[in-house]
Amino acid sequence: MTRINSLIIFKLAFIIGLSLSFSAEAQSVGDDFEGNGTITTWTSDDCEMDKNLSNPFPQTINTSAKVLKYRDVGGQYANVRFDVPDNFNLSVHHTFTFKIYVPSNGLTGTQTNKVSLKLQNGTISEPWTTQSEVIKPLILNQWQVVSFNFQDDPFFNFDPNSANPVQRLDFNRVLIQVNGENNNDQVLAYIDDVSYDGTIAGEPVYDQLIWADEFDGLGAINASKWFQQTQLPAGGSWYNGEIQHYTNRLTNSFIGNGTLKIVAKKEIFTSQGQTKSYTSARLNSKFAFTYGKVEFRAKLPVGIGTWPALWTLGKNVNENGGYWDIQGFGTSGWPACGEMDVMEHWGDNQNFVQSATHTPSSFGGTINKGGQSISTVSTDFHIYTLEWYPKRLVFSVDGVVHFIYNPIVRNEETWPFTTEQYLLMNVAIQGNISPGFIQSDLEVDYVRIYQANATTGNFVQVRKKEPIFYPNPFTDEIIIGMDAPAKQNMLVRIHTIGGKLVKNYNVRVEDKRIRLNDLGELAKGLYVVSFEANNQIYHLKLAKE
Repeated sequence: MTRINSLIIFKLAFIIGLSLSFSAEAQSVGDDFEGNGTITTWTSDDCEMDKNLSNPFPQTINTSAKVLKYRDVGGQYANVRFDVPDNFNLSVHHTFTFKIYVPSNGLTGTQTNKVSLKLQNGTISEPWTTQSEVIKPLILNQWQVVSFNFQDDPFFNFDPNSANPVQRLDFNRVLIQVNGENNNDQVLAYIDDVSYDGTIAGEPVYDQLIWADEFDGLGAINASKWFQQTQLPAGGSWYNGEIQHYTNRLTNSFIGNGTLKIVAKKEIFTSQGQTKSYTSARLNSKFAFTYGKVEFRAKLPVGIGTWPALWTLGKNVNENGGYWDIQGFGTSGWPACGEMDVMEHWGDNQNFVQSATHTPSSFGGTINKGGQSISTVSTDFHIYTLEWYPKRLVFSVDGVVHFIYNPIVRNEETWPFTTEQYLLMNVAIQGNISPGFIQSDLEVDYVRIYQANATTGNFVQVRKKEPIFYPNPFTDEIIIGMDAPAKQNMLVRIHTIGGKLVKNYNVRVEDKRIRLNDLGELAKGLYVVSFEANNQIYHLKLAKE
């Protein structure tokens, strides 16, 4: 949610077990242009590109249905390219391959027919200065397979002082260029089945729930999870010309029928020596995290002048009255703390939702934003998602991505997202509020945070093997199977996600299984089952339905 003053998830799908290591799956690199590839960042420079073209020459070695069309219309440095989320390690795997067809009637000029594959560091402002290139000859009017082996083939470094490419670890960009550069000739080519003979580390898989609020129950919000921020900033008004008071009253935030309601109201209210005509609520999470996936399932308010937001701020933000500042963590101003807006909505643009980032390099009227139109934002629930990776941010609604923040250069100015952030939910009132506005709600069904390396409460995570448990979700009982002696007594404890002990068992293992019953009295929600077997401590996450 933009601030100008510079001082300033369907119900539970829980994953079995906890992981000790930062989980990043090895990822192949390739694309067949028929929906089976892993390359999602194709871009063209001074070149026309079509990634979904019907194969105009389905013959010999390539009868596939779709290909990439490459058309250099005279650009001096035309090429197509893609980036990968992690760098290549060419010391082990060093070969890139694709098929190409160049019709002779698609060429102009007298250039030698050739195709180049170039590797670069795409994270810097002048990536070509890091370039290493391999060039191969072309045969016209037929499909051919070309391979670029950066260990055995002759290569050309832009900087002659650069190391041999197989000794470097800074390449994350691949460029393909036909008939060279520094010319204005035209080229038509078709490319297919791009591949790399190795893998990259890939991005972490955020599939383990580490924190959530399902907003079950009735009445006040869970004070162990949320802080109600009410203190006015210096000057007596909230940022951006907002005209509301935030309160901690049930009138403005409460739980009922399985959802949280943040209620913006038209009413005269005096607090902190200031009288305002509107009230609302602003919640801070008492949980902060670094990297992961955040999901809000929400239905938005209506009314010109309403401004709901689901967002994050750096835990280190120096904001008087904010939860983490009160706890002593406020050491950095805004926007140096970083801000990620998962969802913003303005009542005067009813069917449009937006995501944005605010950093020292772009804040306030930021250019780092994207959105989409959804006709039912205020009548239906939608899932607003942020995927926070170490090198990029992905924002989506119901799985449809509308903004990716992936700066070429990542430093303190562009990428303050290396330390903990916390969640905020609020509805602000703008000065253009409709005179007829009375009340409207931001309704949140759940908030969930996933990570690859899960930490639940203060539980010690030590284990080597994954017990099997079922059913999940459970109703009355749980059966757990593990690699343990055939018969032994075992102490088993069940805690809430917040760490409260709710069940304590001394049970006997029968045929490597234990049965926990009498669980029907537990409230719906997430629980952690803990026990020790064979000198291993296990913590299993289950959902009660």
